[in-house]
Amino acid sequence: MQDHRYDYLVSTAWLADHIDAPDVVVVDGSWHLPTTERRAATEYREAHIPGAVFLDIDEVADHTSDLPHMLPAPAAFASAVRRLGIGDGQTIVVYDSVGFYSAPRVWWMFRAMGAPRVFVLDGGLPRWLAEGRPVEDGIVRRPARHFTARLDHAMVATKDDVLAALKSGEAVVVDARSSGRFAGTAPEPRKGIRSGHMPGAYNLPYTNLIGPDGSLRSVDALYTAFADAGVDLDKPVITTCGSGVSAAVLNLALRSLGHTSIAIYDGAWAEWGRDPNLPVAGNGEGNS
Repeated sequence: MQDHRYDYLVSTAWLADHIDAPDVVVVDGSWHLPTTERRAATEYREAHIPGAVFLDIDEVADHTSDLPHMLPAPAAFASAVRRLGIGDGQTIVVYDSVGFYSAPRVWWMFRAMGAPRVFVLDGGLPRWLAEGRPVEDGIVRRPARHFTARLDHAMVATKDDVLAALKSGEAVVVDARSSGRFAGTAPEPRKGIRSGHMPGAYNLPYTNLIGPDGSLRSVDALYTAFADAGVDLDKPVITTCGSGVSAAVLNLALRSLGHTSIAIYDGAWAEWGRDPNLPVAGNGEGNS
């Protein structure tokens, strides 16, 4: 099986060699669940990779929606990243402070908006620090750049798309949440959200795709993980999770296997789980 991981990833060594290149921009895309009580913006100000700007997915979002960090309209996205100094023709490298968690979400946002050269730093900030590489504090401000945003609608799924896929079986729905949350035996971190999963969805916790060193696993290991979860890779895939963050880890992993027909259900369980008109399975039943 062909290895496409480094079509979407860069190593810490590569970034160290290219960090001063005028066409490279580094983005701290860290985000944490509210239950962790970690503040990504504060941590960024305390220590970040030199030259990195901070993209807050709760700010660069659709503020007309009451769902968390929904993808904004192209014009709003372009305006936000322009102010960060990110523009057309640049190579964008995204990392996060966990290692491999929210950076793929920011990577997907740029990809969905048409950026052709955007990558995730494999191992993220933890690997960068473990290798003794430098960090700086404060806030980086770059000159504004023009960014052309054109939304690729095929990369974004709605609840109607998910319902249609579950009914027809023409696409596979894969949930990146933990097995406990999927089964309904572990509570949801957001209030007012039912426990369980979409009937007919498959479960592949995103953590199963990340090695002990914080890297995306080998293509053989990724393929085995999807196969063990029951996912038919000959079909289009819709990935989902709690709020559209860890679903992007599955998206990146699938693209690393050469799978290109993939969308993220942006509303995710935050939308599905609170809607009494949408079906829910679980409460310990496992996959339905």
